[in-house]
Amino acid sequence: MSAIAGIYHFNEEPINLQQCHNLMSALQKYPADSIQMWHSEKIFLGCHAQWITPESVGEQLPLYDFERQYTITADAIIDNREELFQRLQVKPSDQKGMTDSELILLTYYKWEEDAPKFLVGDFAFVIWDEKKQKLFGARDFSGSRTLYYHQNYQKFAFCTTIDPLLSLPFIEKKLNEQWLAEYLAVSGMIDAVDSSITPYTTINQIPPSHSLTIENNRVSIKRYSFLTQGDKLKLKSNKDYIEAFQSVFQKAVTSRLRTHRKVGAQLSGGLDSGAVVGFAVKKLQRESTALHTYSYIPPEDFKDFTPKYFLADERPFIKSTVGHIGGIIDHYCDFKGKDSYSEIEDFLDIMEMPYKFFENSFWLKGMFEKANEDDIGVLLNGDRGNFSISWGFPLEYYSLLLKRLKWTRLYQELDHYRRNVGGSRRSQMQTIARIGFPIINRVSPEGARYRIPSLINSVFAERTGIYDKFKEFGMDQTGWYSNSNIFNERKKHFEDIFQWNAGNTLSTKLSLRYKLWKRDPTNDIRVIRFCLSLPEDQYVQNGMDRALIRNATVNFLPDKVRLNQRYRGVQGADWVHRMLPKWEAFIEELQQLSTDKKTLEFLDGQVINKVLIKLKEGAKPEYATDPEYKFIMRSLIVFRFLKQFD
Repeated sequence: MSAIAGIYHFNEEPINLQQCHNLMSALQKYPADSIQMWHSEKIFLGCHAQWITPESVGEQLPLYDFERQYTITADAIIDNREELFQRLQVKPSDQKGMTDSELILLTYYKWEEDAPKFLVGDFAFVIWDEKKQKLFGARDFSGSRTLYYHQNYQKFAFCTTIDPLLSLPFIEKKLNEQWLAEYLAVSGMIDAVDSSITPYTTINQIPPSHSLTIENNRVSIKRYSFLTQGDKLKLKSNKDYIEAFQSVFQKAVTSRLRTHRKVGAQLSGGLDSGAVVGFAVKKLQRESTALHTYSYIPPEDFKDFTPKYFLADERPFIKSTVGHIGGIIDHYCDFKGKDSYSEIEDFLDIMEMPYKFFENSFWLKGMFEKANEDDIGVLLNGDRGNFSISWGFPLEYYSLLLKRLKWTRLYQELDHYRRNVGGSRRSQMQTIARIGFPIINRVSPEGARYRIPSLINSVFAERTGIYDKFKEFGMDQTGWYSNSNIFNERKKHFEDIFQWNAGNTLSTKLSLRYKLWKRDPTNDIRVIRFCLSLPEDQYVQNGMDRALIRNATVNFLPDKVRLNQRYRGVQGADWVHRMLPKWEAFIEELQQLSTDKKTLEFLDGQVINKVLIKLKEGAKPEYATDPEYKFIMRSLIVFRFLKQFD
């Protein structure tokens, strides 16, 4: 709910209050309900607060506990409040108005550095223990909120965003070539495999699932949370599994509705966002509260070139969901006049680093703008659903049946699958992989054949030893796991925390800019642990992929959406179409890029020139899925970012 910041001196030098004010002033680009500061001789803490929850209104933050002599500054919404109240024996009379920062402090009083293990929610916080002269901070398990820091021999400084740290005179703005090498060499959506580094050599970040402690002038960082696939849950029947899931998921959704403003949700025509909306409305209707939904649609003049089983315009399915659930105020946003090229500069300012999700950048930001106008405090989504609630890929599961010699079950499943999906399974999956939309790149085993060319200059790659580093993570030169299958990718998705940074960096910084929180119940750690405990046959049944969420949303979603296995929405297929009026300027800037010697030390100039020839032939909207088109846009974004170091 806030941007937090602080400075700590390792020596006895008093805090420079002017530097503290400079740090907080740099956060004024974001709207705030309250700006407060606290300091003692060698420690300063600040909070640029945005009030989202009812308890946060008027909150004192940083908060100083006179009795225990602890001070906390926090950017947090805690979702397991009831559980913590019981564990901590908080009196009922004290529960209602207790802020999340107070709750974090109580948790720290009881469990000290183990406290983050007991917290469920989105959080980044820092606590100063005056008696022990110890600084302790943590970031939630998936890094839903960012927390950057700088340290030298004399000082330590931290902040939710990067730019305020660069305003301090003792922090140099210098390009981190190791981060850049990782960013360029990874063909997927990941920014860097080292989740502790940033694009600046002088600034690091606390990785997801990690805490930081400074004691006796020693800075230590340790991982406190691990998500692994352990023993499988064994229940008596499908009904028992469904009811258990519904209970866990309803709790996750309900806990994310807590705001003194309106509640919104991003809604596509699919299962994940539909399930979130369905469970949210179930709770909100009891309070006679409507849910605002925001759905992306292409402009009227866009001609859908995608195969018939893809939908660039998902309105038929979205409206079916809205009509079935009820209690929804639906908004359809085409963001006329917006495009990925025109948004680059603003997005670099938001992200403070290069980004790869340019195809849908304009509408991701646009939904926050629209939700802000509607006074939305919480914007729900289902981003992590593919690996949690809607996991389940038939062909991969059928291969397990084959290996286990489950012939009868395999025959039955394949028969159901043909009836549900139709056509040739093999040709369908190959076509999906060849099309290469981002979501397919990661969930289809054939998707490995679709790769955006590596951006990195081979000499730069060799100089930084980037491919040797990839080997340490079990990756090949594409920046993805070697000899991977879908089950291993899911396992790695939760074990290797670097996969979470890029998306959560976007969520945090858009939240700050538009004063609302993006919240994902499919990313609730309780939901993830439950889903990881389920046997595979709960995810694929009777020829039905994503069986768990389909079975669990009976009466929540219309069958048109719930049972759909023939059509898949694709958002962002119109990005080239939207850029047509800017194509000449786009080509002109790429021409500059192709001759910029400094940039070409890092980027692959040969591929850039090859693609530039192709682009000069004229814009083709149907090339929106072309990996070379994507390569050149990513290169241009890096080119723009590097200019700030001239």
